[in-house]
Amino acid sequence: MFPDLYPFVEDSFSRFPSQSNIYGLCQAGEHELLAATLKGKVVSFTYQELQQKIRPVAKEVQFTYIPVDAEIVSIDAFIKSSPKRGLVVGITFIKDSGDKATPFLNIYCDYEPGSEFNLESIAQSCLNLELQFTPFQLYHTDVLWLDMLSIAEDRRLSAFGCQNGCVGLALVKQFEPAEVLQSWRVQFDSPISIVLLFPLTCQTEPAPSSRDKILGVKGYNLLVTSTIEMAVVYRNVQEGGLSHSMCLSESDQWDAVLCALVIDLDFDGEKEVLLGTYGQELLCYKFQHTAEGEDGHFQFLWRRSFKSPLLSIIYLDLTGDGLRELAVLTLKGLHILQHSLTSTADLVVERLAKRVAARTADSKWVLAKGQDSDEKKEDRTFHASLN
Repeated sequence: MFPDLYPFVEDSFSRFPSQSNIYGLCQAGEHELLAATLKGKVVSFTYQELQQKIRPVAKEVQFTYIPVDAEIVSIDAFIKSSPKRGLVVGITFIKDSGDKATPFLNIYCDYEPGSEFNLESIAQSCLNLELQFTPFQLYHTDVLWLDMLSIAEDRRLSAFGCQNGCVGLALVKQFEPAEVLQSWRVQFDSPISIVLLFPLTCQTEPAPSSRDKILGVKGYNLLVTSTIEMAVVYRNVQEGGLSHSMCLSESDQWDAVLCALVIDLDFDGEKEVLLGTYGQELLCYKFQHTAEGEDGHFQFLWRRSFKSPLLSIIYLDLTGDGLRELAVLTLKGLHILQHSLTSTADLVVERLAKRVAARTADSKWVLAKGQDSDEKKEDRTFHASLN
C-alpha cells in the first residue's frame, strides 16, 4: 500500500537461535540494543567501524547466573543518574526445576571505575532475586506507572491498561502536595497490549515578522491497542478525558497489535503512529488536520510486511550520525531499517535552499528599508535647507 510513502530501507537482519517475545528488546545506552531470546540468550546489536566502514555487529553477551535451561521473559536497561552514572540491565527469567517453574530477576551493573558502560564487565556482576510471581514486562521509570507524560510545570498524565480490558487515565498534580485532580476509566472487551501518551503538534501560519511556520501542541492524546479490537486514539485527554475517541482504520485486520511508537518519520514536525502486529505487519498512520475549529482524522498511510510477528520497535540513532534507525524485533530476529540517504539528503538541500532564499529576501527587505529611510532623510534635509 502506497510504496512511495514508505521511508525506510532495510540495512540488516540478525537471525536469532530461538524465538523472542514482546518484552525482549531494549535500548542499552545511546547507540546499542539488547535483544533476548526465550532460550536464555542475550544478543547485543550495535554499529562499529570495521575496515573504514560502519557495519552492523550482533554478538551474544554471556550474562552470568542465567541457567542454560532458563526461559527469558523480559529485558530492560537504563543509565543511572549523576553522579554515579552507569548502565543497569535487568533480566527476568523462569527456571524449570522439574516439579515447578521458579521465576527470577537478575540485576546487572558494575561499580568499578571505567567499567560502568562496559557490557562485558557489567554482565559478570549480578544481583540474583527469586520472585514469588511470574514476571512479564520489566520497566524502569522515576515513578511506578505504565506510561506518563508531563503536560505543564506541575501537571502529569498517567495511563495504564489491564489484562481484563480496563484502561485508566489520571490527571495528576505531581509536586507536593501531590494530588489526583481527575481520573477516568473505560472498558474494552479484550486484554490491553499498549497504552501510549503523546502530544500532537501541528504547523501554524507564520507570524507577520517571520516566514517560518511555527510548531504548536494541539492537544495530548492516548493511544490504546488491544489484542482483538481496533486501535483507538483518545483526543485532548487533558481536557475531555476518555470522551473523544478515534479508531485507526484496519488496525484490527492483522491480528493483535503488540507494539507501538509515535515518532516523526518524514521530518515535517508532525508525528506518525506506528503499530506492529502479530500478523507480521508494520502499520503507519498520520493525523490529518482540517479547517480551523474542526477536528481531523488519522489516515492510514502505508504498511510493510515482515516474515514473522512483530514484537517490539525502538527508534534510535545506532550509527551516531544524527539520523535515527528503526529497530524492529520480530519472533525470529532483529531488523534494522534506515532512512533512505538519497531522499534525506534531498530534503536537507531543499530546506537549506528555503532558508537561504528567506535570508536573502530578508536582507533585500532590510536594504530597501534602509534606502527608503535615507531618501526620506535626504528629502527632509532638502526641505530644511529651503526654509
